[in-house]
Amino acid sequence: MGITQTHDALSRIFYQRCFWLFLVLLALIGAVSFIPATDHGRLVVNLVNTCVLIAAVAAVSHSTPPFVLSLVLALPAMWYQYRGLWLDDDTLLAQSWMFSAALYLVAAAYLLRYVFQPRVMTQDKLFGAAAAYLLLGVLWAYVYAGVGYFYPQSYLVGGQPGRLVYSDALYLSITVLTSTGFGDIVPLTRQARGICMLEQITGALFVAILIARLAGVYPPRDSYEDGPGDPAGRSR
Repeated sequence: MGITQTHDALSRIFYQRCFWLFLVLLALIGAVSFIPATDHGRLVVNLVNTCVLIAAVAAVSHSTPPFVLSLVLALPAMWYQYRGLWLDDDTLLAQSWMFSAALYLVAAAYLLRYVFQPRVMTQDKLFGAAAAYLLLGVLWAYVYAGVGYFYPQSYLVGGQPGRLVYSDALYLSITVLTSTGFGDIVPLTRQARGICMLEQITGALFVAILIARLAGVYPPRDSYEDGPGDPAGRSR
């Protein structure tokens, strides 16, 4: 009963779920980019990250099963995140990254299923596609950070091998996802390079499939130009 009430409350608050998720994802990228790397800055970034977690849960709350699954992943992600910051424990932070990555994977899969439904493309679906794209960038950032935790010296940053802080991981993820590839952060180990290749493939396929989906929304021009007496006109 409590889960159902929470689901209904989030549905009312986040009526435009995809728009709010897109907005907080942009806020997260801005917070990581412009807020200084101090204790107060880290707190602000993690507060924004908490908003992303909440918005991701709300985005999949059209039905109860995905809502429950996302909630099960979001709660430990927030717990390990703040616990790890409070104790300055990298192991707890790594656990938070894994739960967050799993949550964003579920949310991205749900959004893509929603966007690619064979129905009319609405404004909410367009925001859903944009949110899913940014969500993939955030998801892979956690994967990069996790690879750096389990395989130290996986990246070359500023000419020195080492691990990635979250801001660097997000920067690397966005450059790989968009195929920009500035080259100022370079993967060194096979594991890190493998993750980069997977994200490059994901980004390219996402854009190609989304364009195909948008092109399929509208019928060909010939269908409008055919006269009422030809087969195309009769089929309508």
